[in-house]
Amino acid sequence: MRYDPDNIFAKIIRNEIPCHKIYEDAYTLAFMDVMPQVEGHCLVVPKTGSRNLLDANPDVVVKVMATVQKVASAAMKALVADGVQIRQYNEAVAGQTVFHLHFHILPMKAGTDLKHHSGALAEPVDLERQAEQIRLALP
Repeated sequence: MRYDPDNIFAKIIRNEIPCHKIYEDAYTLAFMDVMPQVEGHCLVVPKTGSRNLLDANPDVVVKVMATVQKVASAAMKALVADGVQIRQYNEAVAGQTVFHLHFHILPMKAGTDLKHHSGALAEPVDLERQAEQIRLALP
């Protein structure tokens, strides 16, 4: 299967669709998930198109993981989380729904269950508040 350059994350990278941006550099973009499973649920994507981890250039993966580490640490600090989950899916049978390489960052608090990725959109004001909290906690 081939990479589709018109997927929603590619459109976000090209500023065709707005996002609640947390961090951006020449290679990566981190932003809030609009259907969060926990407070502070965010995503990190490479600016280079690849369908998923299986076809990504290893150099791109290294750059993405550096951003994942930076944003995960900031999200955990900002949201006073007890831990953090990093999730990444490859192909539909494994749960991938957007076919652009991406990593989910889920700040976890003890006793908090993950919500389903149901399609219900979070309030934009809440997402922007959380994005700002995470931005302020970045090194």
